[in-house]
Amino acid sequence: MARVVVVGSGIAGLVAALRAAERHDVTIVTKGGIADGSTRYAQGGIAAAVFSDDSVADHVADTLRAGAGLNVREAVEALCGDGPARVRELIALGVAFDRDGRGLARGLEAAHSSARVLHAGGDATGAEIERALDAAVRAAGIRVVTGAFLRDVLVTDGATSGVALRLADGTETELDADAVVLATGGWGQLYAHTTNPEIATGDGVAAAYRAGALLADLEFTQFHPTALRLPSADGGSRTFLVSEAVRGEGAVLRNARGERFMLDVHPDAELAPRDVVARGIAVEMAAQDGLPVVLDATALGADFLARRFPTIDAACRAAGIDWSREPVPVTPAAHYAMGGVATDIHGRTSIAGLFAVGEVACTGAHGANRLASNSLLEGLVFAHRAAEAIGEPWPEVPAWVAEPGPAASTATESGERDEPFDRARLRSVLWAGAGLHRDRTGLERAARELADMRMPEPGEGANLLQLGRLVVAAALSREESRGAHFRSDFPLPAAGTPRHTVLAPLPAPTEVTVPC
Repeated sequence: MARVVVVGSGIAGLVAALRAAERHDVTIVTKGGIADGSTRYAQGGIAAAVFSDDSVADHVADTLRAGAGLNVREAVEALCGDGPARVRELIALGVAFDRDGRGLARGLEAAHSSARVLHAGGDATGAEIERALDAAVRAAGIRVVTGAFLRDVLVTDGATSGVALRLADGTETELDADAVVLATGGWGQLYAHTTNPEIATGDGVAAAYRAGALLADLEFTQFHPTALRLPSADGGSRTFLVSEAVRGEGAVLRNARGERFMLDVHPDAELAPRDVVARGIAVEMAAQDGLPVVLDATALGADFLARRFPTIDAACRAAGIDWSREPVPVTPAAHYAMGGVATDIHGRTSIAGLFAVGEVACTGAHGANRLASNSLLEGLVFAHRAAEAIGEPWPEVPAWVAEPGPAASTATESGERDEPFDRARLRSVLWAGAGLHRDRTGLERAARELADMRMPEPGEGANLLQLGRLVVAAALSREESRGAHFRSDFPLPAAGTPRHTVLAPLPAPTEVTVPC
């Protein structure tokens, strides 16, 4: 029986803990409360080929098409192939997916060739999954430590030996472990506009990097096209996710003149891949002096909107907007990290005993652009696989990651000034320089500004600054446009075989060929 520490309590962490606890001694540690991560905010649903008129092969094809040539096919096949069985296990655990007169209800989202997205509570899928998994963990008697910030992953003789934690009362402690499963989510708080909760500060990615793990594809952050843009108390703006499923049901995007501008951008208009829609919105906003575009769902009717999207309906009404009568202002916002800690299809990283699952990981399944509603599926499938692999032989590195090249100083060297760290400024720098539209001038400016910031004491701020520097370095190294990474100075995909960006422990962006 191995000692296992699972860091994080979203779908990936809780599934890993439940499966691992069948054979091992498991402790879950989480920075906030057990339900404070991103999972409970997931609105759209979970994609899986569970219907008779759909197939795993079609789901694979859709995922590969959205990923813009950068997917690791083995990971895509694992994601889509395992999906139906894993979703049925969620149902057995008590997840109450919505049903209609024919059985499980199903929704259509952008870039899917079939309506295969299951949802719960209309637009509260993540919250329902979190509820059921939380109940299962409690029933299983698994230890849960809340308010525990991950300081570091401990490594002894080249293998993981535990974690260093800072507890809620400020004390620090260590937990010994034979295996550590990182399930800490992404880095949405790097950006001025994000759909992510405040705790999404990339702690697991940063800790794995400091421990010596390989990172991959950090330049690929997915920007959700439609976040409700509302004024905030500090004079800025705040965002609330408006699910892609709203557009799947027929809502359309309009500019300040009332025109459906996406008709001129892509044949699929509002249901084009997310990166296409997000950039289309950004261009339109720039043409109207930064004013948000609007999402027009008025044709769907008040009763349907309240029944199908109760969470969004409540948020709109709380903001004084009757979205059944008037369009709502929306803006793109940082939503999901396709890059992260490089792993194989069993969640194994380049450090023995260290697993990474969910958004913290980069299996290559999403490629350069995640297909809608594959995120909950990713956490579910690869957490299960990681738990099954605990105690099994460990490969030297994930098979799709080659050895990185010589170290580059771009992401680590100090700048000319020694400015105090300021989180709001960091988020503004990343939004301007490494957001939806990028070029060498903007990325180099961002690199200089981040280098000028003094590294704060270990904590969320230090993790964000470290990751911000790495994201910019990775984006500078990719001199092409692909998926969620768009560079106006290199507006086309590079010729030849698509390549991954791999960051060594002393970060050096190095490209490796995608296996065919």
